[in-house]
Amino acid sequence: MTLDRIDRDILNLLQQDGRMTNVELAERVGLTAPPCLRRVRALEQAGVIRGYHAECDAAKLGFPITVFAMVSLKSQAEHDLATFEKHVASIPEVRECHMLNGEIDFILKIVASDLESFQRILTTHLTPAPNVASVKSSLTIRTAKTLPGVPIA
Repeated sequence: MTLDRIDRDILNLLQQDGRMTNVELAERVGLTAPPCLRRVRALEQAGVIRGYHAECDAAKLGFPITVFAMVSLKSQAEHDLATFEKHVASIPEVRECHMLNGEIDFILKIVASDLESFQRILTTHLTPAPNVASVKSSLTIRTAKTLPGVPIA
């Protein structure tokens, strides 16, 4: 899909405020409401816009601990990778899972209510999981930047 300036403006504005009404969005990009809505729907159907969500404060919801866990597997066969991905998808505290290139196979972003809870996730769900060779974790001290979406030129 080729994006023109208006499509990029729509995406930028929706990344900043996904609750913006179509009428306000249309005004801000210089369209009337019906063609603006058609463009948004086309971006959704093309998979450029994958969804809308509320950004919640983890600490205020009882998850003040964020840990990044680097996981190395014994085997990188596709079946073993898929099995691990399916396993971590079943752990609610694992909020992100990224396969990496290099020494570490996956990095996981995990939230926990306290260090004891994180240890329980580590020892009951991660280290004993099939094909896991090692898990190294780093506790987040402070988050200096977090932005949803991607930069759109």
